[in-house]
Order: sequence, then C-alpha cells, then structure tokens
Amino acid sequence: MDTFGGLLNVVDVEATCWEGPPPPGAVSEIIEIGLTVVDLDKGVRVEKHRLLVRPARSTVSAFCTELTGLTQDEVAGGLDFAGACRELAARHRSGERPWASWGDYDRHQFTRQCAATTTPYPFGHRHTNAKAAFTAAHGLRKRPGMAQALRIAELPLEGRHHRGEDDAWNIAALILGLAEQGAWPEAGVSRG
Repeated sequence: MDTFGGLLNVVDVEATCWEGPPPPGAVSEIIEIGLTVVDLDKGVRVEKHRLLVRPARSTVSAFCTELTGLTQDEVAGGLDFAGACRELAARHRSGERPWASWGDYDRHQFTRQCAATTTPYPFGHRHTNAKAAFTAAHGLRKRPGMAQALRIAELPLEGRHHRGEDDAWNIAALILGLAEQGAWPEAGVSRG
C-alpha cells in the first residue's frame, strides 16, 4: 500500500436505464462517474469528483431521470466515454491506484463498455468489492444495498441516492468505517 500513499479511488457509476427493456438498438451506457479519493492512512475522504459522460447509443429516459436526477441535456454536454476514461487515468491515476465499488456492477459495466467501444480499460487489477467486504465484516447472510449498509453502520446518507458523486462519497464513508475496524482488506489483488 505504501507505493500508493494509502490512497484509494472509490467509484460509482450511473448508466442509462429504462423501466422495462431498452428501446430497440439502445444499450446501457455510463452517463456519470462519481469518484471519491480516500486516504486510508489518515482515515479521511480527500476529494469528491464527478464526470458526466455523453451516451452514444442510448438516451436518458424519463425513468432514468427520476432515478438519478440526470437529464439528457445535462449529459449531452459531458465527455465521450473514451475521454472520460482518459480523464480517470490522467487526473485520478486510476490505472495505478487500488479502487473499490459497491458490488461488481461498476467494474462489469466498465469492462463491457470498454470492449464495445475498443476503449482501453482505465483501471488496474486491484479492485475491491466493498459490498462483499462489508457483508463479511458484519457477518451478514445477504449483501445489502448501499443505503441499507449506511443504516447498519449508523451513518447518514449524504446527498442524493443514485447520483454517482454522492454514492461514491457514501461508499467511501462505509469503507473508512471498515478500515477503522481493521476489516478493510489490503490492496493488491482483485477481490470479488
């Protein structure tokens, strides 16, 4: 961990979604990348970032806007997906720092979208599934959603749920709680 200065990128994405199946030809695409930098050595959330991503093969549905608060007009002004991935690598050292997300959805969505667009994957292999770590640390039988985990940990939900920047911030608080308990795994290998 010393080579990373104890820094961890906590990532949460929002993607285009629909109440039912996607419209013909549409695919789920990342429209927001929330990222919180955590200093595990100091036990603090250091930075909160948000990247809006312009979808290329879908649009933001009314259902998606209701869920996330994001609109088509808002994300139309965002970076293209490849540009967002370059920004993650350049500004947030995403290929070098360990990273975490709540569950594996975010990791799989990046993998799928990178493959579909022939965009280099912006992250290194040191990913930790924070949901699995939280579940194990609390001896739970079922993996909780982020909002439920905050209630279990007696932490407030800050900001808007299903907004990438706010969810990453809240997940970071859960990770810091695990680290304080000595229950956050050391970075170094992929953990599902």
